[in-house]
Amino acid sequence: MDLQFRKANIDEAENVCHIVQYTKSVIYPDYYTQAVLDFFGRIHSLDSIKNDIAQGRIGVLVKDGEIIGTGSHEDKHITRVYVLPEYQGQGFGTRIMDELEKEIFESYDHCYLDASLPACIFYENRGYKTVKHVKEDIGNGKCMVYEIMRKNNDKLTDELF
Repeated sequence: MDLQFRKANIDEAENVCHIVQYTKSVIYPDYYTQAVLDFFGRIHSLDSIKNDIAQGRIGVLVKDGEIIGTGSHEDKHITRVYVLPEYQGQGFGTRIMDELEKEIFESYDHCYLDASLPACIFYENRGYKTVKHVKEDIGNGKCMVYEIMRKNNDKLTDELF
């Protein structure tokens, strides 16, 4: 198996968008209302993804020549981590997170993310701690709930003591 995590290029924007939108449509309905699903669809639009690729923020996980997952970060904020549903539970999300954290911890003593309800346990198992519960107004009297989670750079902490 050939597995590689690398920066996405602009020609891959539609593929990245498909991974995000398709995964959201399969996984999130058990956790969120249609209004929240629509909101996620808008914030992870093709234009948003193109912009983040142009800024060098998006990575893709490529397995045997096929993009199966994606993850982004801006400074120490991890965003948009998605693995196609048929590849979940096989360690691919872990690989994406390992790569993002490695890059962030080269410059920062911690990282944080906004965790969707279905992903909270995954992040908790990676050492993330909830620092805030958020209930965000998404318009038309609707809201969504998520966690802001943080992980410290334990290697850096160990080096300090």
